[in-house]
Amino acid sequence: MRAVLQRVTQANCTVDGKITGKIGIGFLVLLGIEDADTMDDLQWLAQKIASMRVFGDENGLMNKALADVDGDILLISQFTLFAQTKKGNRPGFIRAAKPDKAIPIYEQMIKTLEELTGKKIATGIFGADMKISLLNDGPVTIIMDTKDKDNH
Repeated sequence: MRAVLQRVTQANCTVDGKITGKIGIGFLVLLGIEDADTMDDLQWLAQKIASMRVFGDENGLMNKALADVDGDILLISQFTLFAQTKKGNRPGFIRAAKPDKAIPIYEQMIKTLEELTGKKIATGIFGADMKISLLNDGPVTIIMDTKDKDNH
């Protein structure tokens, strides 16, 4: 599982001209799911997202977590995070999980993040042609991969 976490002052997702999810201060999370992902990966990544301390404190240091700033999450499924670009100029997506596996994991990620944050998670629509608008704050962008969780 891969996540691109962007600290934002605002973000929204639009599908067919209608806003499906909108937040102010918080995280825009682009989530890629692959076939090898497990519920352990989901729990680890959700905990990392909810606990990530990248918001400025009174000294301007990145010491505050999402809860400390009353922030929200906009979670967007993005299979292209598993693009393979080694050969040719058209990326391959063979590692990305198919919808029958990815949708339940995506839905569980929403529930898990809601439990961890105590807040409703804003979302896009899985598999839709989504238009994402954001104001990246900093910019702060963190890339996380569950394959890294055991490399401490």
